Amino acid sequence: MRIRRSLHQARPHARGCALTIGNFDGVHRGHQAMLALLINEARHRGLPACVLTFEPHPRDHFARLGSRPESAPARIATLRDKLAELERCGIDQVVVARFDSAFAGLSPQVFIDGVLQRDLGARYVLVGDDFSFGARRAGNYAMLDAAGPAAGFDVARMLSYEVHGLRVSSSAVRQALAAGDMARAEALLGRPYSISGHVLHGAKLGRDLGFPTLNLRFGHPRPAAGGIFVVQVHGLAAGPVPGVASLGVRPTVEDGGRVLLEVHCLDWPAVLGLDGGYGRCVRVELLHKLHDERKYPSLQALRAGIAQDTEEARAWWAARGDA
Repeated sequence: MRIRRSLHQARPHARGCALTIGNFDGVHRGHQAMLALLINEARHRGLPACVLTFEPHPRDHFARLGSRPESAPARIATLRDKLAELERCGIDQVVVARFDSAFAGLSPQVFIDGVLQRDLGARYVLVGDDFSFGARRAGNYAMLDAAGPAAGFDVARMLSYEVHGLRVSSSAVRQALAAGDMARAEALLGRPYSISGHVLHGAKLGRDLGFPTLNLRFGHPRPAAGGIFVVQVHGLAAGPVPGVASLGVRPTVEDGGRVLLEVHCLDWPAVLGLDGGYGRCVRVELLHKLHDERKYPSLQALRAGIAQDTEEARAWWAARGDA
């Protein structure tokens, strides 16, 4: 899959592309159904399947502009994980457009002429049933459909995707993660919720406490999930490695608000040695939430809390017959 980090790098294919547009936070089952439809249409037309997505999220931009950070949505996935899921779905090219004031101010017609035609060479455009575009969200599906013939592309709309009568959406996934309902999040995503990244060096506090951890950054200040979880780690050994993890800002040891995923493996692969995890790209599946983050009164209390979490994680795995 080719990734273009701006519209200026898009380099439209000579034949154009089949395109869909959206934030795709989480790449949930509704997104997956849309991407499957896009790819099928692209193959039928002999076109590459292309996704136009945005960074930052448009609502992040408007929240900062209005000095209302609380109005920005919690982030389900990092950009790395979003791109990985789009590739897994079979997309040929992703264009990551920077959403800023200039982009937000484009009129619907300029968006059609400049972005869809000139920058992306769209020949087929698939959108969701709530799609809007252009400054002040003035453009909608009807406007896009009417502009299609003159602009040289066909337009199609996909209706909402439902699971057990409930509409699948990024908002529904966020609600499930905020509630710690990992089973519901998995049903909406079609896979266990996971976070990936390279293992970073930290302060080694976990090692000093007797619970060494793998540290991964979550590149957004407001993750949709948070707390202490039973997890399994892919990328360390031939199979998944069970563990317990903290996702949050580490209130006991204060880390300046930086969001970290800290994973303690219940059974460290001996072949890696003490420092063999650093630099590896791993994927951590968050399977069951134990509790929210806690601020302990001392490092001794923190050690006892981690020990308790570890025992509860082992018990959870044992109940599943996996430990």
